[in-house]
Amino acid sequence: QVQLVESGGGLVQPGGSLRLTCAGSGVGLDYYAIGWFRQAPGKEREGLSYINSDGSTHYKNSVKGRFTISRENGKVYLQMNSLKPEDAAVYYCAAEPGTVMVFTPLSFRSWGQGTQVTISS
Repeated sequence: QVQLVESGGGLVQPGGSLRLTCAGSGVGLDYYAIGWFRQAPGKEREGLSYINSDGSTHYKNSVKGRFTISRENGKVYLQMNSLKPEDAAVYYCAAEPGTVMVFTPLSFRSWGQGTQVTISS
């Protein structure tokens, strides 16, 4: 397993943007599939996007065109644009060596502690 640290969360107005970062503690993430999830109070953890070690990506339909996942310099990013109030949640990244085929939390064994995203005017 790998220790993950998320950063980049914060308070943003509706329509604004944030870029979240997922970094490995002392290790690059190039050989891992990385998924981004979020969980709002009282709701189940929701998968948003993932990127496999081969660079292939997948997005939940509701975030396609607004969120972009990318990998650079051993870190993975989630660029979030046109943010809506319903995007408010704790955002988590998760890692699994290589490739995931089924996008569920159970496909990932390593998890970060999360970063809070708040949407408010």
